[in-house]
Amino acid sequence: MSLEQDRERLREILREFSVRRGQEFTLASGRKSTVYVDARVTTCRAEAMPLIGRLFLDKIRQRGWKPEAVGGMSLGADPIVIAVARESVETPSPVNAFLVRKEAKGHGMKRQIEGLATNDPIDVVIVDDVCTTGDSTVKAIQAAREAGLRVLGAICLVDREEGARQALEDGLQCPFDSIFQLAEL
Repeated sequence: MSLEQDRERLREILREFSVRRGQEFTLASGRKSTVYVDARVTTCRAEAMPLIGRLFLDKIRQRGWKPEAVGGMSLGADPIVIAVARESVETPSPVNAFLVRKEAKGHGMKRQIEGLATNDPIDVVIVDDVCTTGDSTVKAIQAAREAGLRVLGAICLVDREEGARQALEDGLQCPFDSIFQLAEL
């Protein structure tokens, strides 16, 4: 399939399985909405995983970013991170995965960033499933930066267009992009 076909198929899957309407929902941001996107229902689907991986890799390529790894806040980013890493195996520049815990573990290595084999500063891209105000993406970027990673930018699967871009680009000087905007779904 072409990337255009991948995007259209992923949009269909999101519409069928993840977009909910017809009642009032409370979002993670605390805001109320009559549209809810339960992206994990899509990001955990076998059929969607390669589409997600290829589309995120294409967005990374479009932006000119050359990360060594992609990561994001657990739990929303986890399936996306793994899909991107898996699909990158088919490219000349494989991209590793890492996960960001909400807080550092209290035992073992006491890490907040999991999955990287090095403590060296490397170039990374932060990913997320749905961005409203961008709070969880902001936290992932801050944790990555505190760990010494160089954050090239952030990409979410669905941007609700309710402040995430401003929080990331203006607040953190971090370039931001998305695969879909809510209006497309």
